[in-house]
Amino acid sequence: MGYKFFIGIFLFIVTHILVWFGTNLQLVERFNSLNTLLLTIVLAIPTSLCGYYGTRLIYDSLQDSLWAVRFVAFGVSYFVFPILTWALLGESMFTVKTMTCIFLSLVIVAIQVFL
Repeated sequence: MGYKFFIGIFLFIVTHILVWFGTNLQLVERFNSLNTLLLTIVLAIPTSLCGYYGTRLIYDSLQDSLWAVRFVAFGVSYFVFPILTWALLGESMFTVKTMTCIFLSLVIVAIQVFL
C-alpha cells in the first residue's frame, strides 16, 4: 500500500464532501433551494471524477478488490458526514448510535487495509 492508497482516500474524502453539499445544503437555512439545485448540477462532474479516480487508485492499492474499495469508501463517508452534519445543521454526532457506527467504520477500513 503506497501513495495511491492515500491519494485515493483523499479523493474519497473530497467525493463525500461534495456529495454532502450537493444533497444536503438545501437543508441549511441560509440557502434557498434554487441555489442549491444549481450547486448540485455544478458539483456533479467533479464529484463523479473524484469518485472515479478514487475507486481506481484504491482498487489498484488493495489487490484489485472492488469489495475493499466499497468498504473503504463507506468507512470514509462515516468520517465526513457526521462532521459536516454537526457543523452545518447542528445535529450532534455524539450519540451512542452514531459513535458506534463511526467506530465500526474504522474497524471496516482497518480490516480492508491490514488483513
